[in-house]
This record gives sequence, structure tokens and C-alpha cells, in this order.
Amino acid sequence: MKIAIASDHAGFELKSALGSWLLEMGHEVYDLGVFTQESVDYPEFGAELGRVVAAGEAEVGVAVCGSGQGICMAANKIHGIRAAVIRTVEDAQLSRAHNDANVACFGGRVTDPTSAQEALAVFLSTTFEGGRHAVRVGQLNSLI
Repeated sequence: MKIAIASDHAGFELKSALGSWLLEMGHEVYDLGVFTQESVDYPEFGAELGRVVAAGEAEVGVAVCGSGQGICMAANKIHGIRAAVIRTVEDAQLSRAHNDANVACFGGRVTDPTSAQEALAVFLSTTFEGGRHAVRVGQLNSLI
């Protein structure tokens, strides 16, 4: 699977760990930065990740900032993106199964790499249930 990843400076370490893990799992990783811990603004990176996923250049995205919240908000500004903050395996499972999330957002200051890997594995392996959830995802996609 081709997976785009991006972070701000506060998410750099977790993004790097997740990127390495994804490569070990056999995925193709499209790293949009950052590549240092020098301070940057998360909206730029969240929006770029959203654009890449929305354009189909990657199947899903992984975004990381300090809390996961800000970069998630930025990604969700891009039409067609359904980004979710993931703190637990259950968050990962439900965001995919019920919301067809296409971007997983993590907080580098609040989630350790092992927990993030476990949740991301569930995110990547969970399929969208469709059915009644498809109507709601359609409603999300129609919002401007």
C-alpha cells in the first residue's frame, strides 16, 4: 500500500518511527516532511498530506503533530479527506469501519511509538463496513 506521511516538528520523531515501521511492513512510504525538529507550522503539512491523499497519489495518509489535533484539522480542510485523531486501537477500528477515514492522525507528545504502531496496524487492516455508514460518509463528502 502507498502511504503518505507528514508531520510538524513536534511529530517528527513519531512520524519517523512510523515511517520506518511501515517500510518494514512492506508498504511504500511517501514522506512529505518534516525532516528535522526545526519549528514549522502544521497547517502546511496537514493540508499537503490531504491534497496527496485526495488526489489518489497515496491510498491513505498518516499525519503527526504534538497532539494530533491541529494537523488533523488542517487535513480535514481538504475536500475528500476524512482524517481522524487516533489514540487507541478502538479509535482506529471505528474510524475506518464507520467513517471510512483515509488519514490517521497521531500526537507525538501523547502517543508512544508502540501504541501508534498497534493502532496504525488496525487502521490499515480495517475495511469500511458501508451500509448505513455509507450514507453518512456520503453526507460528509458533500459538505463544502
